[in-house]
Amino acid sequence: MNTIDDRLPRYQRLRDQIAAEIAANVWGPGDAIPSESELAAIHKVALGTVRRAIDVLVADGLVERSQGRGTFVRRPSFDNSLLRFLRHHGGDQATVPQSRILQRDVMAAPPDVARNLSLAQGAEVIRLVRLRLVDGHIVMGEEIWLPKVRFAPIFTVGLDDMGDLLYPTYERLCGQSIASAQETLTVEAVGAEHAQLLGLKPGEPVVVIERLARGYDRHPLEWRLSRAPAATFRYHIDIN
Repeated sequence: MNTIDDRLPRYQRLRDQIAAEIAANVWGPGDAIPSESELAAIHKVALGTVRRAIDVLVADGLVERSQGRGTFVRRPSFDNSLLRFLRHHGGDQATVPQSRILQRDVMAAPPDVARNLSLAQGAEVIRLVRLRLVDGHIVMGEEIWLPKVRFAPIFTVGLDDMGDLLYPTYERLCGQSIASAQETLTVEAVGAEHAQLLGLKPGEPVVVIERLARGYDRHPLEWRLSRAPAATFRYHIDIN
């Protein structure tokens, strides 16, 4: 169903049309979209209208121009965004942990999960419990929640076949691409369940990174809670 508002300026309607086609996987992450001249011919608009629509898509982070090659659907990298704050064994460099998925279950969405994923109460969701490790040492525990209706194909592979980075697995198995994400960082005293997962004592401080990831259609696709011992967390930023 076409939900593009005909009252919008023509370049904005074209922007929304291209964004809708990206959301529908007409072009996937890393794929080239038609050239500006091709888009002008397809949509019967002026070349300037196309360029303005592409400018907005670039500003929105949906596509990126490559000089001499064309315009491509942008493939953001989120899996390491929070990891830059983690330091292990006294080192000064962030390390990308390995992954180990311990559980993969289907259940009715708890209220907070349904709210974050914009699901109806009682909708089925997939819950992944995952450890992140460096040199065999546990550095982070994660709960990852996914709408079952979109991600059921992940049950077609073994836990060891899902890889260290989940977003390529979502694309490969489920046809679901993450386009943007929001992260919120808090600190809490770890509860008994997560203390056992991380090898901590209940009540020890942990950093909690809450991430809500969305698709190209801006619909929530993944809600995850990552917990790491506060002792491994170090915030550093260069301000110019």
